[in-house]
Amino acid sequence: MIQPGKPDLKRVAVVGRGTAGSLAIANVARFLSEGEHEIHHIYDSRIPTIGVGEGSWPSLVQEIKQLTNVPHEEIQKRLKGTRKYGVAFEGWGCRDRDFTHFFTPQQVSYAYHLSADLLAELLIENVAAKHIDENVLEIISEENGAIIKFENRSPEHYDLVFDARGFPKSLNPDQHIDISFIPTNTAVIRRCPSIFEERNELIVEHTYTRAVARPHGWVFVIPLSAHTSYGYIFNRDVTSLESVESDFDKLLQTEAVPEFEQRAVLRFPNFVHRKLYDGVVARIGNAGAFMEPLEATAIVTAQLQIGMVLHMRLNRPKDHWERDAPVVNRFLINTVLRYGLFVGWHYARGSRYSSEFWNFARDQVWTQHSAVADPKNVNCDALEKFEEMLQVLNSPVIDRADWHKTCAVPLTSYSQISQGIGY
Repeated sequence: MIQPGKPDLKRVAVVGRGTAGSLAIANVARFLSEGEHEIHHIYDSRIPTIGVGEGSWPSLVQEIKQLTNVPHEEIQKRLKGTRKYGVAFEGWGCRDRDFTHFFTPQQVSYAYHLSADLLAELLIENVAAKHIDENVLEIISEENGAIIKFENRSPEHYDLVFDARGFPKSLNPDQHIDISFIPTNTAVIRRCPSIFEERNELIVEHTYTRAVARPHGWVFVIPLSAHTSYGYIFNRDVTSLESVESDFDKLLQTEAVPEFEQRAVLRFPNFVHRKLYDGVVARIGNAGAFMEPLEATAIVTAQLQIGMVLHMRLNRPKDHWERDAPVVNRFLINTVLRYGLFVGWHYARGSRYSSEFWNFARDQVWTQHSAVADPKNVNCDALEKFEEMLQVLNSPVIDRADWHKTCAVPLTSYSQISQGIGY
């Protein structure tokens, strides 16, 4: 296969070794041989990876197999994983009825519930790259590449850099779009016993990520083979941590969970960087965008970012890169904002709880989505496409020509959520 951009990728770096960084270095190593290209994986080993349970989308199942050449069954065991067939919502919307958002084809297509730290280990264990354990101070884009400045070594020049260093320290309106129509910003993570009896064989049961509405937010429940990951997602500006911890205890008592390990209290912004890709630096994972984990968009966003940037840089001559970069950047921002609108829309009909949080989420936060995603503010048509999907749902008959419409996710997903929340 002729790849005209490949000769100009002599030095490539990936900064960070979380999920996004590990996916990036595995993809770079897959397409660029270390003998012909210098591949550097840069990270600070003093920064720990929090091994929370994570959900994913079906696209990850095939990608891990391609990147590792490990059989599917072995991958699932290595990740202490289970097979995720969708998200089971409990108490969401105005109908007071539980519902499930299935992957399509329903009960056939599946993703993984997995342990994030084990995924990173699996992806990088056989990657041929130079590992640099050092603190990165700054990444500077230049006309012909990027400069990485380190704390304790000389700067290095690269033709392409994937920046996966995690959340920005603060949001800057000039650099970030604040997805403020999503009402949460904090997670309390607990590790609880597995719902499965201890066994050596592969777990093939259908499992679902549970999204349980609670008075102060909602709780994800992710079943792994070795443990179950619980996370209470809330807004620290609306509800105190003490109130959340108390309600978390009540939920675990109701579910007869005898014990738990407190893992972390994580603060997060809901945002997208205005420059995800500038031609030489690609901001991926939490460095580029994030939204609460309601629909497990983090990993699939990183997959899209990495895949698009590598595809463009490999398959387009160098003369086109400067013109290509704004197009790729706008497409990625547009897609992330569409994910964000889909996630925020889940709050549009509240929940079974008439509480301060849910009233705030429905009546004050979601009502801002049109202003936040106004094309003049975000330079893309995400809002228009989202509203088109809602118009299709409101039609008395959905025409066959609209069956395959998508806005980040397909019409089938919009339909399931619409019916579930009582839109």
